[in-house]
Amino acid sequence: MQEFTKRQKQIIEAAIGIIAERGIQYLTIKNLAKSINLTEGALYRHFSNKLEILNGILTLFKGQIDKNFKSTDSKTPSLEQLLNIIANQIDIFVEKPIIAAVIFSEEIFQNDKLLADNVLSIMNQNLEVMVNLIKTGQDAGQIRQNIPAKQLGNMVMGSIRLLVTRWRLSGYAFDLKKEGDVMISSIRTMLTKQ
Repeated sequence: MQEFTKRQKQIIEAAIGIIAERGIQYLTIKNLAKSINLTEGALYRHFSNKLEILNGILTLFKGQIDKNFKSTDSKTPSLEQLLNIIANQIDIFVEKPIIAAVIFSEEIFQNDKLLADNVLSIMNQNLEVMVNLIKTGQDAGQIRQNIPAKQLGNMVMGSIRLLVTRWRLSGYAFDLKKEGDVMISSIRTMLTKQ
């Protein structure tokens, strides 16, 4: 994973703040430089353009996901590992809601291959981890076997995406953690009911 300097992290955090408060349209190099008391020229020494900054946000998010995946205990049953990963991802969104706005905003990425590839990589990584856990759980008899693991993974990821997108579009009007817990309970039932 790409390492960022202290100043680059400051710039990325400021960009996240601007997007959170004013929207992606307000994120310009000029506004960003002003928000952290830098000249535009000084900012360009750290990132060559706005797309690099957006890619930095995605890279940091991908790092958080990697930590989430690595924090699971291989001795824990696969189903519990999967549900813990989902709960941890929801915690990430609760802690930094703007990450949801960036990661689930296809319009930001549709015209830039690097950003689109980065988002697709994150999605594929999530799906691969979930499918592998589901397959392991199916092999151990913990997870239903009458639906292919990849389809179950798609249903789980779709549920997460829909819940988080509804939360974001509602202006964060409901308790994502509470609704996430209900969803996780439903996912448990869906995966184990034979």
